Amino acid sequence: MKVNNKITLKFPSLSINESFARSVVSCFALQLNPSISEISDIKTAVSEAVTNAIVHAYAGRIGEITLKMWIEDNVIHINICDDGIGIENVEQALEPFYTTREDEERSGMGFTIMKNFMDGVEVFSKIGVGTKIYMYKKIKVN
Repeated sequence: MKVNNKITLKFPSLSINESFARSVVSCFALQLNPSISEISDIKTAVSEAVTNAIVHAYAGRIGEITLKMWIEDNVIHINICDDGIGIENVEQALEPFYTTREDEERSGMGFTIMKNFMDGVEVFSKIGVGTKIYMYKKIKVN
């Protein structure tokens, strides 16, 4: 498959940057002429992934989030990576309603939302090294 375009951004894990990531991804995806619904799905999934990095990976400190996006044919691919604490049990973390922050108002639905809004989601994590979320969405050709 031919890679039509790709971009990599790094930004601090500040909550204000969640909306920045949403905006950047939606602008990048526009070259595929997506529907409003497809853009909304992508933005929501990215929002969940970036929020996870901010809240869980770097709890109590500021770290760096890397957002990589590329397009192959009519598919947008997205990686969101952190160098945070990592996820001890990825399989458990992917279960609906699972949260490590029960003391806060966290629903434990972030990964479930990503999986429902994207065509594919994979999570790779190692304790003390960080987490990478890979997701993709095929955009319908109009």
